[in-house]
Amino acid sequence: MIKFLFFFSFFLILYSYAGYGILLYVLLRLKKWFSRSAQPGPIPALEPDVTLIVPAFNEAGFIREKIRNCLELDYPADKLRLIFISDGSNDGTADIIREENRIILMHEQVRLGKLNAMNRAMKTVTTPFVVFSDANTLLNPEALKRMMRHYTDPRIGGVTGEKRILAESKGRASIAGEGIYWKYESWLKRLDSDWNTVIGAAGELFSLRTILYKDPGQGIIIEDFVLSMQVCLQGFLIRYEPGAVATESASLSIKEEQKRKIRIAAGAFQAMSLLSGLFNVFRYPALSFQFISHRMLRWTFCPLCLVVLAVTNTILFWQGAGGLYTVFFLAQIVFYAVALLGWIFANRNVRIRAFYLPYYFLFMNLSVFTGFFRWLSGKQPAVWEKARRHTFT
Repeated sequence: MIKFLFFFSFFLILYSYAGYGILLYVLLRLKKWFSRSAQPGPIPALEPDVTLIVPAFNEAGFIREKIRNCLELDYPADKLRLIFISDGSNDGTADIIREENRIILMHEQVRLGKLNAMNRAMKTVTTPFVVFSDANTLLNPEALKRMMRHYTDPRIGGVTGEKRILAESKGRASIAGEGIYWKYESWLKRLDSDWNTVIGAAGELFSLRTILYKDPGQGIIIEDFVLSMQVCLQGFLIRYEPGAVATESASLSIKEEQKRKIRIAAGAFQAMSLLSGLFNVFRYPALSFQFISHRMLRWTFCPLCLVVLAVTNTILFWQGAGGLYTVFFLAQIVFYAVALLGWIFANRNVRIRAFYLPYYFLFMNLSVFTGFFRWLSGKQPAVWEKARRHTFT
């Protein structure tokens, strides 16, 4: 039984973080091979009327840059409606937004969370498509055009862009792990999208057919994931568009990044309870396979498997099982030692890239445990203290 738990834990971790991507790559190659006689041509251009919604909370230090960025988007001005929402802001954000006549400002004194603000804005949307973008991100000029062209396919219900972490020549240590993680996630999203659908849109930049937007209710923690998965449960697909880029700066410190990761982890457990249809493998075979492989395993079993793997390996080593178990035991010691060094260097703002992959991997999984208990106790509010980030340079 101990050996079974050891191998089961190891292969589940391996499958979740590496095997799924490899399997999806093979499945995608087979899909393309069988359909090679009907290779799709270039995606035609599409420039429909669209509304861009930007929720902002106390962004006075950056909101002018965001406004300038939105006004410089390469999209017909007469087809683009801009709505900025500054609910609860008390630093002058609303006053700055009022300076630009092209932008529709929605502002209330009370802050009830990002999703509440989005719901209010959606009641005024009359365009067939809507795009959401965070106030602390910058979009490339062609982002909207690159996203809208996917809607020539009636099966597409949403399009998500690519999130990039700003590479700063003098950036802090928190950038390394966060950047590596998002590069890997972007690769997986590309595979997910090409094979079937993206599993969860990036809140920094995603779009929907307006008619598919459904208010998921109050107290939603990770609204971007829930909203995009609701589109899939309605029978539509989410596409990934790497040519639509949302760039944001890295978290100011590891502590700030930890706040964000714990919130996402708590939101993940909430989302699984809300979107139970994603587990219905009979109704949604491809979608369920992707959701369980890409998200659910990482959010639930993998953190537990790390503990089981360490405990069972230690028992087998002390029992003198030898061979493979000794190699794994020593490898785990090295891995956790390197992760510990990564933690020490990160807190001292020393940036040594080689230490960050083990550290960030462990850091994410520890955040899942904390996030789980936050969700269980109901102590993770939907309205949260946003993580501080570096300024753009």
